[in-house]
Amino acid sequence: MNIVIHHNPRCGTSRNVLQLVRDAGYDPVVVDYLETGWTRPQLLALFAAAGLTPRMALRTTKSPAAELGLLEESVSDSDILDQMVLHSILVNRPIVACPRGVKLCRPSGRVLDLLDTWPAGPWAKEDGTLILDADGSRVGE
Repeated sequence: MNIVIHHNPRCGTSRNVLQLVRDAGYDPVVVDYLETGWTRPQLLALFAAAGLTPRMALRTTKSPAAELGLLEESVSDSDILDQMVLHSILVNRPIVACPRGVKLCRPSGRVLDLLDTWPAGPWAKEDGTLILDADGSRVGE
C-alpha cells in the first residue's frame, strides 16, 4: 500500500506516526512539508479528503498563528489557507494519505484507521501511553 506522510521531523507525534507505519511494515513516502512548503490546491485537496477545514487543520500552538491574528473567529478559511502557504508550520501534523483515506493523525493512534496491518504490540505513543497492547489489540479508542 502506498502511504504518504506529511511530516514534521521536529514533532514527537509526527515521528511517532512515522515509526508506527514503518514498524507495521510499510515504506512510506515522507514529505518534510517544512522544507517543501505547501500549495493552495494541495492543501485544499488534503483537507477535503480528510474532512477538515483550514481552521480545523490550523496549528495553534508553537506556531505564529496568534501573532498573525489567525485565532480570531472573524478570519476566513481563505485567509488561513493563504497564511498556511506562506508559513508551512501553520499546518497541524502529521497528515497521512493512503488508499484507505486521508487523516490528520493527531493523536498518533489515528493512523491505525488507515493501515491494513498494524505493528506487533505492545506499541506506545510518544508520551508512553499504549496504543496497542501486548496482543496487538487497540487500546484507548
